[in-house]
Amino acid sequence: GQLPAWLQGTLLRNGPGMHTIGDTKYNHWFDGLALLHSFTFKNGEVYYRSKFLRSDTYNCNIEANRIVVSEFGTMAYPDPCKNIFAKAFSYLSHTIPEFTDNCLINIMKAGDDFYATGETNFIRKINPQTLETLEKVDYNKYVAVNLATSHPHYDSAGNVFNMGTSIVDKGKTKYLLFKIPSSVPEQEKKKSCFKHLEVICSVPSRSLLHPSYYHSFGITENYIIFIEQPFRLDIVKMATAYMRGVTWASCLAFNKDDKTWFHFIDRKTKKEVSTKFYTDALVFFHHINAYEEDGHIIFDIIAYTDNSLYDMFYLKNLNKDFQDNAKLTSIPTCRRFVVPLQCDKDAVVDSNLVTLPSTATAVKEKDGSIYCQPEVLCEGIELPRINYDYNGKKYKCVFATEVQWSPVPTKIAKFNIQTKEMLHWEEDDCWPSEPVFVPSPDAKEEDDGVVLTCVVKTDPKDPPFLLVLDAKTFTELGRARVNVEMHMDLHGVFIPQQDMKTQTE
Repeated sequence: GQLPAWLQGTLLRNGPGMHTIGDTKYNHWFDGLALLHSFTFKNGEVYYRSKFLRSDTYNCNIEANRIVVSEFGTMAYPDPCKNIFAKAFSYLSHTIPEFTDNCLINIMKAGDDFYATGETNFIRKINPQTLETLEKVDYNKYVAVNLATSHPHYDSAGNVFNMGTSIVDKGKTKYLLFKIPSSVPEQEKKKSCFKHLEVICSVPSRSLLHPSYYHSFGITENYIIFIEQPFRLDIVKMATAYMRGVTWASCLAFNKDDKTWFHFIDRKTKKEVSTKFYTDALVFFHHINAYEEDGHIIFDIIAYTDNSLYDMFYLKNLNKDFQDNAKLTSIPTCRRFVVPLQCDKDAVVDSNLVTLPSTATAVKEKDGSIYCQPEVLCEGIELPRINYDYNGKKYKCVFATEVQWSPVPTKIAKFNIQTKEMLHWEEDDCWPSEPVFVPSPDAKEEDDGVVLTCVVKTDPKDPPFLLVLDAKTFTELGRARVNVEMHMDLHGVFIPQQDMKTQTE
């Protein structure tokens, strides 16, 4: 095919790439050692490279030739030959676990630098051109968090917003929202932007010992949206997991009879909106987008009615019949919540406070709290991406993978939220990854640009390829076949050529 001349830069992606070390195997696909890979577009040609993230975790495991660092679904134990005192000591030191720096989920930009991210307090700086692993950053040195999301947000100035959980710090468990500035003052050029990290707001966890699990959050022009779901981590179980010989993943539980709470933080006052908003129990990983309209906050998420998705990816389930046998017990649904922030304090109990045209409702209850029910926009899509220039604004296009009842994507979809129209790309025996939208330089419309996705073939003998689609029509512009074994990955970013220059200077 033919690539647009303006497409110059690098698609950088991250995901689990090694699941066996010596005689040991990880239990879960999300535990594998991080493998970075990149496609660089230069003058109509595509160059590929891949490299394992040389984390401390990677180095320790490779040196020992076995898994010695615990991951979420795999608990690792010290050398069985060690004496009884060494064993007792390692039990004690695991109480507050030293988390892994196997940052395998996403790529984040902070200042001029790029970082591989996971969901622990560690991130790893990388060189986006050579994929070399550079220094390790511990969020905990700058903000009291033990876990942090791998889906930060960015404002137009390049500042990073992210959230983390602070577990039983000074007797409280809370969710912290923090900001990493895009640049540091001139006189401190040598210092990293993390030294200027600022906590914007903290939201107390509804339970001291059962904080909510979350993978992303939402942002609008004036608000941050945090969803506290009844999919929770049991801290006591987690602290004793090592001694009990179970994984941290077994300390996560979903309570289907509980509520899901919505928190809205005002970006100007740094205070949480006092009205209590909630919906029924749900499990979700990805926010799509959010915006404000006529006193309402509108946010779109991909949600499930249970937590079966995580269980699908235990490696014991990923056998040759996986595609036929793995069936989600809950299909992902794209849900739109419409929340009336400026609601009338004297509104009648049991009245719907949503005044926008939507089937989503927000009903006032006797105690003043507001019960929200979503509008279901579509079903069966995951790994949603948008034109990020429209982040926090009214928008219409979602690019996603289509999964239906199997957790492995077989199609790429473009969904128009306003018209409900769905376009697809699919081909036999193909498993595409998260689609990344790249706007064309002179874009007039939201979908002027291309969509990039890496496609793995179900037959290992067929070479994988990078697919380039016209974002408007979803027609194929070109593909670049790569003669390597490519892994299915999770998330990634497109770095325009001009943003890479700072790396070489």
